[in-house]
Amino acid sequence: MDQELLVRLVVALGLGLLAGLQRETSQSNIAGIRTFALIALFGLVSGTLSRQAGIPALLVGGLAALAFLLFIANYLKSLTGEPDAGQTTEVAVLLMYLLTAWLAWGHTAEVAVVGGLMILLLYLKEPLRGFAHRLSAADLRAIFQFVALSLVILPVLPNRTFGPYDVLNPFEIWLMVVLITGIGLVGYFLWKWLGTKSGMVLTGLLGGLISSTATTLSFARHSRQNPRLVQGAALVIVLASLVSIIRVCIEIGVVAAEAAPTMVWPFVVLLGAGALIAWWMYHRIEALPAGELLEHDNPAELKSALVFGLLYSLVVLAVAVAETHFGDSGLAVVSFLSGLTDMDAITLSLSNSVDQSRLDATDGSRYILLATAANTLFKGGLAASLGGIRLGKALLLPFGVLVALGLGLFWFL
Repeated sequence: MDQELLVRLVVALGLGLLAGLQRETSQSNIAGIRTFALIALFGLVSGTLSRQAGIPALLVGGLAALAFLLFIANYLKSLTGEPDAGQTTEVAVLLMYLLTAWLAWGHTAEVAVVGGLMILLLYLKEPLRGFAHRLSAADLRAIFQFVALSLVILPVLPNRTFGPYDVLNPFEIWLMVVLITGIGLVGYFLWKWLGTKSGMVLTGLLGGLISSTATTLSFARHSRQNPRLVQGAALVIVLASLVSIIRVCIEIGVVAAEAAPTMVWPFVVLLGAGALIAWWMYHRIEALPAGELLEHDNPAELKSALVFGLLYSLVVLAVAVAETHFGDSGLAVVSFLSGLTDMDAITLSLSNSVDQSRLDATDGSRYILLATAANTLFKGGLAASLGGIRLGKALLLPFGVLVALGLGLFWFL
């Protein structure tokens, strides 16, 4: 047997067995493990014969026959008075046929990926339903509103610079808003899905993906109310801060992909040091706060998106002024002040300058490091002022190391 044909056969049979196993455990009355495996083989044979004979009608005929069988099965099921459990199995059957038929044209990798996603969606039925039920009407409204505005506004915005110093590009500004909101939404969805169930460490990590400052604010307040939670709250705040550094790396990689290796490695050093400290802190904790203590607003709210767009525009303008009139010292001041309360705007602005060759990659990395140090100092001060002196002391070592290491890399790069 031809080796390529054997690979296709294994992929088709594997997908059919896995999908059928999932449907079997879900007690589907339409198709189980054997039926799905046979449908997968049927699709592969139909696709292969159709391609070799040059007769597309063979493939279409197989699909029509399969659809007819599904119709008969549903009709017979309705005669027994069984309740309608939805059309998931029927759609999965048709998709399995089309996917395995697609194998005949040599798209093995694509079929494996799409088939794997289909099986994953079948398996995640209950978690996805639970996640959907945890989304409020306000969450859905904000998400749909933002998606609609992005799809309508982004394509029509002028993709050219204007304004003072000729650096404000409406298309790029809104694209950055979409990027930041998208990252925040990923964290928000994961938090809605897993947050209160998965332990405080993971909840803190997800909180950092949404907003490390908001996570710091929430846990600082609760640690003041319950002193036993100080060490646990400190760990969560440190983890959220480390995730914000990962977020910085993602933003650099998206905006300045070619320069990313040069710009990102200092942040990997920071993450390594921070991870060691977090591991040490974890083994000294007496109690962890409950997941319900963490609260977040939906990052897709239009108001938040517009505020970030305005902030990003101001930072872009400030960076241009500093580059033109004050040189390195001006950029350092702008980076430090911008980073105090928000890392995203300065990271995106400097990364964009690097991508457009207005700023050296090493210098861009240095100034983002300075902004990171400023942001860490701000969160440490916020935690100490809201959580009390005990929380401030608990954060002194981890934040002190991160700030010192960040400033050291800034000076020596």
